[in-house]
Amino acid sequence: MPKGKAAKGKKVTLKMAKKAVWVTPDGRRRLSLSNMGIATFPKCLLKLTGVDELDLSRNLIQKLPDDIGNFLSLSWLDLHSNKLEAVPESIGKLVGLTHLNLSNNRLTSGGLPSTLGSLARLKSLNLGLNRLDALPPTMVALTGLQELGLFDNLFIKLPEFVNVLSSLTKLNTKRNPLSYAQGDGGEMAEPEEDMCKEERERQKRMMRGGGVFEEKRKRTYSGLITPNSVAKTNQDVWRIGQKH
Repeated sequence: MPKGKAAKGKKVTLKMAKKAVWVTPDGRRRLSLSNMGIATFPKCLLKLTGVDELDLSRNLIQKLPDDIGNFLSLSWLDLHSNKLEAVPESIGKLVGLTHLNLSNNRLTSGGLPSTLGSLARLKSLNLGLNRLDALPPTMVALTGLQELGLFDNLFIKLPEFVNVLSSLTKLNTKRNPLSYAQGDGGEMAEPEEDMCKEERERQKRMMRGGGVFEEKRKRTYSGLITPNSVAKTNQDVWRIGQKH
């Protein structure tokens, strides 16, 4: 690709976007444009801000518009496996979000806005397979957060507030350069590597729809499974990319 020229990617029209909206069994309006080669966030989507769920995963999107905050009805946002380097502050306006998947991108800690702490209803947050070594301190306000994915990042030490998130029951910190292992007293335990066949099958069922989390046992965090997506198969490619 010539220097200075960005990939055009597939163009999405409003007509295409409307056809991609469907109603889930529980009555939610989901707009799914996953794995379509989209390189630029389609502006036409800003005319469909009434959707409840938005799936733009497995594309080539490098930047989100500030207008992402206009999707006030969103409860579920999946952006995994793109090329995002930062998240706009306006994401903090999506106060109805319960599930946010930003895994397998190019996010650095400087690209995470403090407004993530405004997502008070957030239950599941996946930040795995990025370039993070810290989290915004404001995330301590996410008292309803139950699932947090931090696997395959650059954490040497986890933020202390992770241990005081009262609702957190599932956490994955696998494949980070953590300088210490933590135990029961609010500390991290080594994740369990082995699961029986029956348990693995159960996890596969859980992963449908973007779920990537493994239940914790007692007070230890057993670790989350890598997403059932290109994130898993491209793990080696990602690791090489960290060196460049």
